[in-house]
Amino acid sequence: MIFKAVRDGAPYPDHHTTLKRWSEIPPRPIRLADLITTKRELALDKLLAEDSTFYGDLFPHVVEWNGGLYLEDGLHRALRAALQQRNQIHARVLVIDN
Repeated sequence: MIFKAVRDGAPYPDHHTTLKRWSEIPPRPIRLADLITTKRELALDKLLAEDSTFYGDLFPHVVEWNGGLYLEDGLHRALRAALQQRNQIHARVLVIDN
């Protein structure tokens, strides 16, 4: 299995983090096997697009909450990494305290 789990939606509270705030979080390596996705489906055209990050952040967004690492944005980048036989990605990790 590529990810630790696949969910349909986020279990953590809404964090209201802006794109500017996300960009201030330094990326760090995260193992794909430790990630829990918050989306069950992916548009294949986004996965295969060469410019898929043209309008967005280059790094996936992960929320750390209650001991879990939830992939909030960047599922297509994580899957692309897995298809390239990589077992980790660099992501921005927002820590939410209980």
